[in-house]
Amino acid sequence: MIGTEIEHLIKLLSRLPGYGPRSARRAALHLLKNRESLMQPLSQAIGRAADIIAECPLCHNLDTVSPCSICASTGRDGATLCIVEDVSDLWAIENSGGFRGYYHVLGGTLSALDGIGPEDLSIPHLLHRAREPQVKEIIIALNATIDGQTTAHYLSDCLQSSGVITTQLAHGVPIGGQIDYMDDGTLSTALKSRKAV
Repeated sequence: MIGTEIEHLIKLLSRLPGYGPRSARRAALHLLKNRESLMQPLSQAIGRAADIIAECPLCHNLDTVSPCSICASTGRDGATLCIVEDVSDLWAIENSGGFRGYYHVLGGTLSALDGIGPEDLSIPHLLHRAREPQVKEIIIALNATIDGQTTAHYLSDCLQSSGVITTQLAHGVPIGGQIDYMDDGTLSTALKSRKAV
């Protein structure tokens, strides 16, 4: 029989992405066996993070300063704004080192099935930012899912009146990918997005 506190810990851990009941149980046991070296420092780090990490009022990134360190940076390209679905997407693009502009985190994608409309995302704030005089290009960097593509089309329509150039990330065969392992949708998109060499 598992004690109620341990059950509560397992239930909380199982709510994390990628964790089911079994993996949450294993994680809970690992934490309990390593209280001093892992559980207590993790608990303190989570408490500190909950106290000091906040959403940036400009781009909706998460950081310990406001505005976030990216928005506060003066060495970035203010003419380019990259729209992403979530903070994890922002971090992935930033870690690639291939983008030096600013970001805007939508906080999700449009989904009629889940009842998520434009008012549930940071789209009104994005449209306001798109009208800033320094913004010349907006890159739509959303996932190649049905909801991501629906949101990308909606944003393209909304941004037409802003006068900025709107681009979208290329989709297709990844670097190092083999054509015979690609799915039909990826190959079709790659063929439609082909470019001169």
